[in-house]
Amino acid sequence: MTEPGLRDRKKQQTRAALMDAALRLVEARGYDQVTVDDISAAADVSPRTFFNYFATKDEAVIGSDPAANDGMRERILAADPEMPVIGAILQAMWPALAAMETEREIWFRRMRVMKQNPSLVVALMTRSERMESELAQTIAQRAGTAPDSGFPLLAAMCSGAAFRSALIRWAADREGGRSLSHYVNGAFGMLAAGLPDPTSEDAHDVSHPTT
Repeated sequence: MTEPGLRDRKKQQTRAALMDAALRLVEARGYDQVTVDDISAAADVSPRTFFNYFATKDEAVIGSDPAANDGMRERILAADPEMPVIGAILQAMWPALAAMETEREIWFRRMRVMKQNPSLVVALMTRSERMESELAQTIAQRAGTAPDSGFPLLAAMCSGAAFRSALIRWAADREGGRSLSHYVNGAFGMLAAGLPDPTSEDAHDVSHPTT
């Protein structure tokens, strides 16, 4: 894999600084008490620079969709044709999960901020709907079926729900040390198995990791 050049690294650093500033300020003051000017000043950039990276304050707080990273669509389509679609989606998510693991504390803070500021949930749901629609298109192409046939959208929505449930469990397990991949693998494993009822042995942990 080609390493990013100096210019790309600086862009990544600026974007990360803006997100970190947005999260710190909103966590401390509340969403309505933080402006784009505040975020820009805390990141030591101009408001104009802020808008080079984010269209709105919401985007800076919520961050990028982890499942929308470059190449996910291509990885789903390139997965082994014999692999069930849920497995193909999970495999395609691995690079995003690895990136999230390196930003563990940022994600935990983001989830605290979301919980403290319910108004952000609307923006998050809007983005989730858009991403699930795009994922459904990819699933339909892989399965060779019409996008409105029922299966593609259901598979996309179930995958999104499985990921969100894993994210919640990961955030609740800050002291347990288990990785996000552990919970995502477990959630997708249960989904692939048809979401069976847990047995008595699973009562304390129904993760069922697949890898």
